[in-house]
Amino acid sequence: MNERLVLEVVRSRGPVSRSELSHTTGLSKPTVAVAVSALERCALVQVAGVRTGMRGPAAALYEVRPDAAFVLGLDVGREHQRGAVVDLSGSVRARADQRVRIQSGGSRSLELMALAEELAAGAGIRRTSISQVVVGTPGVYDPARRAIAAAQGLPGWEHPDVAQELRELFGPSTVLENDIALAALAERDIGHGRGIGTFCFVSIGIGIGMGLVIDGRLYRGVHGAAGEIAYLPVGTARTGADEDARRHARLERAAAASAVVRGARRRGLGGPVSAVRVFAAAAAGDERAASAVAEEVDLVAQAVASVVAVVDPELIVLGGAIGRAPGFAAAVAEALEPMVPFRPQIRVSALAESAVVDGCVGMGTEIVWRKLLDRD
Repeated sequence: MNERLVLEVVRSRGPVSRSELSHTTGLSKPTVAVAVSALERCALVQVAGVRTGMRGPAAALYEVRPDAAFVLGLDVGREHQRGAVVDLSGSVRARADQRVRIQSGGSRSLELMALAEELAAGAGIRRTSISQVVVGTPGVYDPARRAIAAAQGLPGWEHPDVAQELRELFGPSTVLENDIALAALAERDIGHGRGIGTFCFVSIGIGIGMGLVIDGRLYRGVHGAAGEIAYLPVGTARTGADEDARRHARLERAAAASAVVRGARRRGLGGPVSAVRVFAAAAAGDERAASAVAEEVDLVAQAVASVVAVVDPELIVLGGAIGRAPGFAAAVAEALEPMVPFRPQIRVSALAESAVVDGCVGMGTEIVWRKLLDRD
């Protein structure tokens, strides 16, 4: 118990001296000395330096030993896959961003393994030295089927073999978590959500999703599907009736990047059209593009209003390529004003494309710490 207490203080306040550890924990100096020595033998803490210029001998300062554990975070995107390796201190040892070459489920798993090997080499470690892997994926992990469900746009990703193969490749402790939920955790820990109890991270890009933090904790719901706002019945007028709405998420079909492109083409915008080009053309004064963007703003504002009416969050953070588009957050805030009695703050994500990976390594680091504090 003493070693766990000392380790937690070193983690939160290090570099720290034995005297400071004694003062903070309330343990006697001899007890702290014994605990620190045990933690050094376990290779969990190390001397970071000495403090001089004070009365008495120089005091050794202790910190968590960074190479005591490593965490790998992987973001399974539809067009990109990203990853990072961090050490136990939270320092990033390697980071990478690759465009996806193969879309099928099994092949994507092998691509992720190749990315993991590249990241481990970049971090100067073997992949087998990684203590915890967290994979951020579209959709929801269904423990009953031992498979990923509702993974829109990833062919074959919902097959049970995919989740099994990921755990065979990366180890049985591998965590599969919704990507936007992980982005919300990253915003809570290092982004705009710091110090805010209840907020939502809404991502609008190739797909649409939401991560919900209530009273400082990620809220998943009974089936882990809290935040799957892609299925909100918003935007039917834009997409038409759908007999299989459960399979084809209505809001995502109506307001994701491909829908913005369709809306701009329908209004006569020609040439190579992408959502980025539509927003750029709107900013340059093209009325056709501006009309498509205005429709997008209204749809997203309706979706956010539905969330606000139920959750009443203090903050909405917008992410994804569309959510981060210049002026989009301000336009959504203006459109939202007449829809809800209390409008939350609306801000653009501070973490850009790294949000999911940052959430992965943050969750993975906490898992490693729990294991360390629970072991003998």
